[in-house]
Order: sequence, then C-alpha cells, then structure tokens
Amino acid sequence: MARAVAETIAQARAADPGCDVRDLLGSSIEPGDVFDLLSPSLFGESRVVVVERAHETRSDALAALTGYLADPADTISLVVVHPGGARGKALVDSMRAADADVVECRRVTRAEERIDFVRGEIARAGATITPSAAAAVLDAVGGDLRELAAACAQLVFDAGGHIDVEAVARYHRGRADVSGFSVADRAVVGDVGGALETLRWALSIGVAHVLVADALADGVRTIARVSSAGRANPYALAGTLGLPPWKVRRALSQARGWSEGGLTRALGVVADANADVKGVAADPSYALEQAIRRIGAARRSRA
Repeated sequence: MARAVAETIAQARAADPGCDVRDLLGSSIEPGDVFDLLSPSLFGESRVVVVERAHETRSDALAALTGYLADPADTISLVVVHPGGARGKALVDSMRAADADVVECRRVTRAEERIDFVRGEIARAGATITPSAAAAVLDAVGGDLRELAAACAQLVFDAGGHIDVEAVARYHRGRADVSGFSVADRAVVGDVGGALETLRWALSIGVAHVLVADALADGVRTIARVSSAGRANPYALAGTLGLPPWKVRRALSQARGWSEGGLTRALGVVADANADVKGVAADPSYALEQAIRRIGAARRSRA
C-alpha cells in the first residue's frame, strides 16, 4: 500500500514539483477538513490528499468524502487507503463507481509468496535473480515486505543486472544465517573451492562455527529427504515433507549429481561436523573445512 501511495505522490510531483501533500488518519477527519482540503486552490496549485486507515473514518466525514466524488477537482488527487473488509467499504464502492484507479494489495503470508515478491521486485528494477539467491534474500531480511523491497533495490544498485547467491552474501555479509547457508549452497553442489572461500570469509566476520555446521546439515538433509521422496510435483512434495515449495525446488536443483550412496556418506559427514564444532574437534575451523571437502568427495562418489 505504501508503494502505491508513494507512486501517486511521485506522479503528482513530477507534473508539479510544488504539489502540496496532506496526510490524514481516517479516525481524525472532520467534515470541515474534507471541505478545506478538497476545495480547489484559488491559485490553481495541485494537491494530494492521502486518507490512511479509511475504515476508521466516522460516518459524517465518510459522507463528505463520498459527496466530493460526485464533482472532484482536477487539481486534487484523493488517495484512500483501505485494508479491506466491510467497515468503511461504502467509500471504496463509491470510488470504484466514480472510476477511480484501484490498486489491490494482496496479503502476502506464505514463504513462497515472499519469494515471488522478491523476484518481482528484482524484475521491477530491471534485473534478474536466481532461485537460490531469492531464497537467500528472504533468509537474510525476513518477511517484512518493506525491508524486502528496500533490500532488492539495494542489491540491484550494487550488483547490477543479475543477482546470484554471491551478490546476496556480499551485501548481507554481516548476517550469520546468510553466510552459513551461502557456504552450504556451494558445498552441496560440489563447489568445494567456493565453499571454502565463503567459509573463511564467514568465519572472519564472526559467524559462529555451529551456524555453518547447522546450515551444512540442513542442506544435505533436505536434499536427502527430497531425493528419497521420489518424483512428484514440488507442491505435492512440499505437503508430504512439510517443507515450503521454494525449498523443495531448490533441493531438487541441488540434488542433481548426487547418488544415494553419496548422500548417505554426506549425512555422516554433517553429523560428524556437528559434533566437531561442539567440542569434539580441537580446531572447529579446520573441521568445517574438512567437512566441506568430504561433502564434495561424497557428491562425486557413485556408490
């Protein structure tokens, strides 16, 4: 919603840099405010009036707003932000009847929808992003759409036209979860050199050994679970395995090149690594490096 409002204001200011913008809360609007703010200026200046939380507007003010729609001023843009639902819906219906532009902001609740949101934001900025990188952005930033949108814009600005996991790791290098999973993403596809380089960099900025070990274990176990589930639609597999569809799709892609025996060996490797970083090994950094090499060897194994 915030973006739709911002774009409307930007368009108005592009046409008139001196455009006056007024923000109001529905609960605080009086009928007199409607008359004052939605009456044309004597000097013809443009104005944008934004009514936030329109569902909280009292009936007398709603009536005034609805009345304005019968004869709107050319120099005034009225923006009404409504969360949906029945409360205050009469104003929304009146605006639709008046042929107002309507932007529907669908609620995003599932992880896969947020992944799609990330892809859309990157595309909106004129760039592309790999599936693994989109998942890494979500891991790094969390589910808040404003933060995701800002992160996507910054990634495109920093990395250019194509965003991969490396670009996400560079931008979010202070985030332990991204760094750990960046190591794992390289290790499980056989990029031993890249995984070792990412590991050393991650440890140098303070990522805990146990987080890297956990990420390696999660990567190998997810591939093993998805591989053993047989061929099926990612959505069906997601329901069966209790995993988000985006994670299933990523694991299916990473599973290429793995044999059943290799996965069995790799599961033993990550179990050993987990114990090593929790006190068994004298040097947990060296133990993680060895784990990555052993995962690479397991992936190359055909038995």
